[in-house]
Amino acid sequence: LSLFLSVYNAYRTPTFPQFRTQYIRRRSQLLRENAKCGFEPGLRRQYLRLRSQLLALRYGPLSEQSSFRASSVRSSRTTLDRMEDFEEDPRAQGARGHRRSVSRGSYQLQAQMNRAVYEERPPGSLVPTSVAEASRAMAGDTTLSENYAFAGMHHIFDQHVDSAVPRLQFANDDKHLLACCSLDGTLSIMTLSPSPPTVKVTLKGHAGPVTDFAWSLSNDIIVSTSQDGTLRIWNTEDGRCIREVVDPEASELLCCTFQPMNNNLTVVGNSKHLLQVVNISTGKKVKGGSSKLTGRVLSLSFDAPGRILWAGDDRGSIFSFLFDMATGKLTKAKRLVVSEGSSISSISARSWISREARDPSLLINACINKLLLYRVVDNEGTLQLKRSFPIQHSSQPLHSIFCPLMSFRQGACVVTGSEDACVYFFDVERNTKAIVNKLQGHSGPVLDVSFNCDESLLASSDATGMVIIWRREQK
Repeated sequence: LSLFLSVYNAYRTPTFPQFRTQYIRRRSQLLRENAKCGFEPGLRRQYLRLRSQLLALRYGPLSEQSSFRASSVRSSRTTLDRMEDFEEDPRAQGARGHRRSVSRGSYQLQAQMNRAVYEERPPGSLVPTSVAEASRAMAGDTTLSENYAFAGMHHIFDQHVDSAVPRLQFANDDKHLLACCSLDGTLSIMTLSPSPPTVKVTLKGHAGPVTDFAWSLSNDIIVSTSQDGTLRIWNTEDGRCIREVVDPEASELLCCTFQPMNNNLTVVGNSKHLLQVVNISTGKKVKGGSSKLTGRVLSLSFDAPGRILWAGDDRGSIFSFLFDMATGKLTKAKRLVVSEGSSISSISARSWISREARDPSLLINACINKLLLYRVVDNEGTLQLKRSFPIQHSSQPLHSIFCPLMSFRQGACVVTGSEDACVYFFDVERNTKAIVNKLQGHSGPVLDVSFNCDESLLASSDATGMVIIWRREQK
């Protein structure tokens, strides 16, 4: 047996990219076969709850940014979002294994299940108190204010000084790799370890301001959009531009995002109100992957399984689209007018607010001096306002994020930039005094914020070109 295991260990294939695809395909097949015999919903819920607890004990806090498709060992820290995606009813799979859209009734069933399991939850709370007592004990019984206390600035990058840095983002499931884009036409990839932090590589090639970018799940490439009307694909190791895709409409490209389940596909929004899906391997638009909005497309976000895409424009509208996994086709589903004429500068989606209660939500920055939290109520992306938080936001393209770690503690946190040059932390469950923390140090409007995977560092960028790395206090 020892010899067999040693030989098997030498020839197993987890380092090959196709291994996980084969594993998921085989697992889906087994789940479908098992589903024919039926299963007890109560036992299934108990299994999922127990599994999440065991994973938490084994790997620690799980990051929303984790990538199940990344080839590194770190990708084993799968998020609860994606664990739930692969545990869905196998009958939602097509005959050839393609995932079909889940029916509206599945959302209603999920809501009924949540109510049945978490009846003791107080009104307005997202973490059920009867279950959370043990969880909070495991977390050390610290408050959100204590958890998000910062010791000060870890480092300041100023390579883009005098040109705004509209976007920045830590690499997926990484503590020390960070990228940002600038209106000076370049992007920077920075490494924070070993000390001192340095600019690893500068991505040069755009002929106009860079408006947005996105990391691939395995962090080996970055896609970027620019007002020069091009989408560029970059190698993150040497900074080489792998491909340039020119917008056929000859318009400014304003935002982009990868399709979570297929990084060959990137969704791009432009200044001529057009949303389009691009295959970055061929550089061509996907047939049926285009749609018109009412204004300039400023923000994009997929839900975790990649079935729903939300897009915001400068006329105050948020559109939801159903994404066909097999073909890349977009189908317009719903429209919500947040505030007529107010730009939707940021959209962030999250399927789990807390570790113990599924609550699909959208975090929205709109130019109405408020940060908005919406609940996703069905499989077509319909939104219902849940909370709003006062911030200074009237004109700048501000962005916000959900904190990546789903805490054992009571409460859930979001972070946003503000035009008063501060970074704000809000507890979305507090009815009063929702501000958990406030960071001061920027000299201009804070445009974007990003946590690394374990929340030990927070990065923020502003309209003057400064990037500040904040270090969280160690408890």
